[in-house]
Amino acid sequence: MQKRTFLKFSALAAATVLSLPLMAYAQNATLKIGFVGVTSGPAASWGVSNQRSMETRAAWLNELGGVKIGDKTYNIEIVPFDDQKDPKRAIAGMEKMAQDGVHYVVGPNVDDGAAAVRPVAEQNGIMYFPYAFPKELFTAPASNAILGMVANYQSGPAIYKFLKENKGVKKVAFVAANESDPLSQRESGIAAAEALGLEVVSGNVTYQVDTTDFTPVLLPVIQASPDLLVLSGVSPANAPQLIRSARELGYTGLISTETGQDASVLQEGAGELADGFISVGGASTPELASETMTEFVDRYTKMFGEYNDESNTKVYALEYILETLKANPAAIENVDEFKKTMDTFEAANPFMKGDAKLKYVGMTSFGQKRQVSVPLVVNEYKGGKFETLFVGQVD
Repeated sequence: MQKRTFLKFSALAAATVLSLPLMAYAQNATLKIGFVGVTSGPAASWGVSNQRSMETRAAWLNELGGVKIGDKTYNIEIVPFDDQKDPKRAIAGMEKMAQDGVHYVVGPNVDDGAAAVRPVAEQNGIMYFPYAFPKELFTAPASNAILGMVANYQSGPAIYKFLKENKGVKKVAFVAANESDPLSQRESGIAAAEALGLEVVSGNVTYQVDTTDFTPVLLPVIQASPDLLVLSGVSPANAPQLIRSARELGYTGLISTETGQDASVLQEGAGELADGFISVGGASTPELASETMTEFVDRYTKMFGEYNDESNTKVYALEYILETLKANPAAIENVDEFKKTMDTFEAANPFMKGDAKLKYVGMTSFGQKRQVSVPLVVNEYKGGKFETLFVGQVD
């Protein structure tokens, strides 16, 4: 009888212990963090890596019992919206966030969308973390946008300088889609190249985003004999097509871009012809990655069946939001409090080895701290995967 009673008690105790995390989870408050960005079409991988990174990290934190901010513990809920790379839809997405009471949003992923949502964000007290480069979004009087990555006018000069000093590049050509984002990035690239003393042998060739035959686009550019062909602001879908066309035209020089790319898309669309392609990578390398970053990659891969190197950068936005809210809980409902905290904010960087810190930067580029600090990792594509070419830093 005593043994049976003991077994019943043990089973009940075990059930109680196992249910505690679920009970705690259910009792937590909910903190909604939005995502407005492109998850369909040629540029889909940019936004998909954003959303998946947020969902992976949120699920992990919730599994650990939630996030304690002030005297409350929160479960993190990601609220996504696909803007289809359309500024009007981006506005609709940001308006939906405002209606849902969301004060912190990651995205949009392109210049037009990030600029279009600015009035909605400012009028409704929303801080947003775009992956877009117009300086006017991050310089006064603007104050609600925080650049979530390294900008092309920061990475471009670093890439060109490295290739000039290490690969003997002297002549460079630029090709861009006939859209505002790529054209803006091309102009910044040309200015950076000229400042380094490089000869720009072609800088006015454009293509339509729905182009399928890039031979007539690239032929005059290749005939100019550049040492480096820069695909300004190229989307992940167009990159392999351009690379393949350039190589099939006999171009043997270097090819680069300042946008993040997807190794699997390059492999599928260009194969070994993409070997040597240089792009901005995620903010991590095997040498830099902490155990937390390694586990993040593993969890992401298990959740979605694949991994995008860009997510090494995209994982940071949610972390910055949560850690800044921890530093000042009043910011949960008041983004002005968030802004007050940014100038002095500093927290341990869980994704890097050593004593790396999360902090806001951007004084040199914007005159105010409106950029997250992530390593500038530049990759070279080889044999179906990215290899680190060099690592830099933005102040």
